[in-house]
Amino acid sequence: MTELHLWLRHEARTTERRTPIVPGDARRLVGSGVTLTVEESPQRVFPVEEYEAAGCRVAPAGSWVSAPGDAVVLGLKELPAAPARLTHRHIFFGHAYKGQPGAGDLMRRFAAGGGALFDLEYLVDGTGRRLAAFGFWAGYLGAALAVLQHRGRLRAPLVPTTKDRLDETLKPGAGDPEFSGLVIGALGRSGRGARTAFAAAGADPTCWDLAETRDLDRDALLRHDVMVNAVLATTPVPPFLREQDLDTPDRHLRTLCDVTCDVGSPLNVLPVYDDTTDWVEPVRRLWEEPPLDLIAIDNLPSLLPLESSTDFSAALLPHLLDFDVSGPWGRCLDRFRQASREHGLDTPRVGR
Repeated sequence: MTELHLWLRHEARTTERRTPIVPGDARRLVGSGVTLTVEESPQRVFPVEEYEAAGCRVAPAGSWVSAPGDAVVLGLKELPAAPARLTHRHIFFGHAYKGQPGAGDLMRRFAAGGGALFDLEYLVDGTGRRLAAFGFWAGYLGAALAVLQHRGRLRAPLVPTTKDRLDETLKPGAGDPEFSGLVIGALGRSGRGARTAFAAAGADPTCWDLAETRDLDRDALLRHDVMVNAVLATTPVPPFLREQDLDTPDRHLRTLCDVTCDVGSPLNVLPVYDDTTDWVEPVRRLWEEPPLDLIAIDNLPSLLPLESSTDFSAALLPHLLDFDVSGPWGRCLDRFRQASREHGLDTPRVGR
């Protein structure tokens, strides 16, 4: 591997507690010859002192904008609105290739500065399987919050916790009503996480995947009380829920959690809402009669920041140790160049 300078940035979103690299893995990177600069962050689950003890350099929050030109800026969620010109190579979840709101603005910022996005959603192997993902924890938390809401035990605002504590709250109580659950996308990472949470809640959900959604039985879907959507659509498919379905008088469905949160995208399989929910107001009433409550939080794993960061960092580490513009990272770059062309923008010269 050529000499690499990684710059771990502070997350601009105030509810983001996760990190793509935990201190133990930071030590391995530094020991392998990587220069790792870590920005101070009061909200990151690991204090900056642990990174400093691992041999990392420390920098003020937000100082990545003036980082050396060859530094690769590493983060998770969206960048702040400034600067208008992105000159560095960035690694994070860009959410910019499926027509999401703001995608064009982000791509133009990269084009203006000559930088490049290595989108973690597209860090995949030769078969298209993602190499580092938070999917399990997103599914687990989505199902956990849906169950708590359905049982009338979800408290807002949400606060980060641990899996052991959350599992305790999921245990069925004497007054809890029985319910039927449905996980769509049950065989993927998020689906497995959702099934794990349902099991902790003493429930055995119906599990649907590709075979069941190819010829969707919408009546059967509506007969479930709690539904968790864990499908990551890559091509347009008929929606699982439509506006007219919500007005069905005999609909049993009362609680819906959309783990994927593809709102605003043409790939959205749940076009029955137009905005996500958040930690302050995690639940929105979608329909009054029969009632239907929605949970659609796009950074669910941050509610379990220790567990989710540790798992993600372990998966990402070997690929950072082998960072290059070929292999999986090359596929990320190719996808970025394709998206740039789709927006009529110049493509970066990285790797040429």
